Amino acid sequence: MIGSLRGTVLDRAVRSDHQVEFLVEVGGVGYRVIVPAGCAGRVGEMGGPAFLHVHTHVREDAMLLYGFPSRDERDCFELLLGAHGVGPAVAVALLSVLSPAALQRAVLNNDADALTLVPGIGKKTAARLVLELTPRFESAAVIDVGGGPPGSLGETGPGPHEASAADRTAQREEVKAALGALGYGNDEVRQALARLPVEGSTEDMLRHALRELAGSP
Repeated sequence: MIGSLRGTVLDRAVRSDHQVEFLVEVGGVGYRVIVPAGCAGRVGEMGGPAFLHVHTHVREDAMLLYGFPSRDERDCFELLLGAHGVGPAVAVALLSVLSPAALQRAVLNNDADALTLVPGIGKKTAARLVLELTPRFESAAVIDVGGGPPGSLGETGPGPHEASAADRTAQREEVKAALGALGYGNDEVRQALARLPVEGSTEDMLRHALRELAGSP
């Protein structure tokens, strides 16, 4: 089972609204790795180095690699897969829009509306997912809503109001990359970025941008 990859990005291609496939060369071997679109901007530049935490998914007809820039994201992906009715496609879609911490908050707060921000997930599906995922998040010992040690699914570090100018620039770049990976055009992305709040977490900014692009109030 492959747990991680460190190598060079040779190619990338958008597979769907939620998935970006990277070709990462490690020791002369190229590995095709599926990454949630919302994380794709953090993987690495073409021709540059990349490190991914990997989940190896074995099917009858194929062995697929799912990659994540952080261990938190991989751990959350595997937690999602354990829920009834949640396969890799749904798990990737959720993590394309919501960070592990944001997904955790939505589930534990019974906020099904937050899950409907994910394209393709309607209100009924979101409500079912909350019911399916609540016991899994509640029983996951590593979860800490208010923060946690490195490697937990909780958020750590300074709050959004303590972010530096460099941090805010990095946040906007992540949002820009995520929107581009989700298939939005340059003009749409530019307009959404222009209306982003000054402060907030990256996932909150992405949610705000998606609401703006969907025409929600």
